[in-house]
Amino acid sequence: MKFAPLGESAVLIETGLLPDLAAPVVRQWVRALEGGMLEGVFEVVPAFTAVGIFYDAARLAREHRAAPFVTVCRWAESRVKMLAAIEPAPIREFVVPVCYAAEFGPDLEEVARATQLSPEAVVRLHASTDYEVRAVGFSPGFPYLAGLPEELHVPRRPTPRTKVPAGSVGIGGAQTGIYSLTTPGGWNLIGRTPWVLFDPTADVPSLFQIGDRVRFEAINAEAMATANPGPLKARSAASPRESTP
Repeated sequence: MKFAPLGESAVLIETGLLPDLAAPVVRQWVRALEGGMLEGVFEVVPAFTAVGIFYDAARLAREHRAAPFVTVCRWAESRVKMLAAIEPAPIREFVVPVCYAAEFGPDLEEVARATQLSPEAVVRLHASTDYEVRAVGFSPGFPYLAGLPEELHVPRRPTPRTKVPAGSVGIGGAQTGIYSLTTPGGWNLIGRTPWVLFDPTADVPSLFQIGDRVRFEAINAEAMATANPGPLKARSAASPRESTP
């Protein structure tokens, strides 16, 4: 466990572990820190092998004798030492429907050529694997999924697209992921899900969190057209937020 400043108002806690070993540690650190947030700390952000803690330096300087960086490090260390008393969060599992038709997966044929597989074999491999959410970022709600079969490892596109539709499923190097919003992007697009991954009006805006398990289920274009938007929208509809007229 190593602390380092991240700019003037953040701390980076490094595990010192490789990603496969670091993932459960990062997940439990985040749970420990978020379970007893220090006043003045406003966000805890997990990464592949580290956790970032962002804080209001001016507020901490007013309320504590020590420097803000020192105050946050002491708090984080004390929270992490309580891990033995914190029950691990249950593992959530998702089966995400994906349509791999050409209109939704414009790079599927190119990925097939690069991997010397048929498009059908690419789909079978991609949809027959268990993935783990290792990080959520790039854009709000975008899950980086580890576990992509080695046969499907292909580099990102040499020229990114200026507009990738939300829900697009892509491959970038050794990872697969889902575009949560319509953004530019350089991953190879092989399909699309009808699910909504990020909703800023929801109590919990992002569908995925680190540690979640994900599988993909191939669906046809007809099912894509009639599919529901997924559990995030269902949760939002079940507990609508109050609005002012």
